[in-house]
Amino acid sequence: MSNQARHREFPDGLTAAASSGSKAAKTSAAVRPFATSVPQLRRLAWFRYQLRQFLRFSEQAARRCGVTPQQHQLMLGVGGFTGRGWATISELAEFLQERHNAVVGLVDRAARKGLVSKQPGERDRRFVRVRLTAQGESLLARISELNRRELERVRASLLAATRSRPKLIVQNPGA
Repeated sequence: MSNQARHREFPDGLTAAASSGSKAAKTSAAVRPFATSVPQLRRLAWFRYQLRQFLRFSEQAARRCGVTPQQHQLMLGVGGFTGRGWATISELAEFLQERHNAVVGLVDRAARKGLVSKQPGERDRRFVRVRLTAQGESLLARISELNRRELERVRASLLAATRSRPKLIVQNPGA
């Protein structure tokens, strides 16, 4: 299935393309009146803020461990997306929400770095199984533990935010 053909149905009936950069994403969602209260918006904004902070933390953790955030996501997809311990390029493209050819390049670079190995199919050489190497497994375990600890912090912060009123942000006069 191509990126442009994938769409998600939201609870209110709106449809948005899964690939945010596609033309379909910009034109497929109908505009509806916004009936969300200010407290709901604040909770949603706080959630998105916490989510973005976690993603930034995860990206920085990957870099500190010597891999790019994309390589970390690739290793996570190989190790966990299918539950088999390996994944095809097509499965990784879906997991990463990237084009097939971009994932081929990412896998090639990760293989040169010793993070993953590629095993072509016996009957069809185009079918490639991507597996983690011992080095890739070790790095993924290290980054995953850092992320798990950070998720505990984020979870506690989100739970606290649902039990209390969000903090007011004071604007500087003239800002």
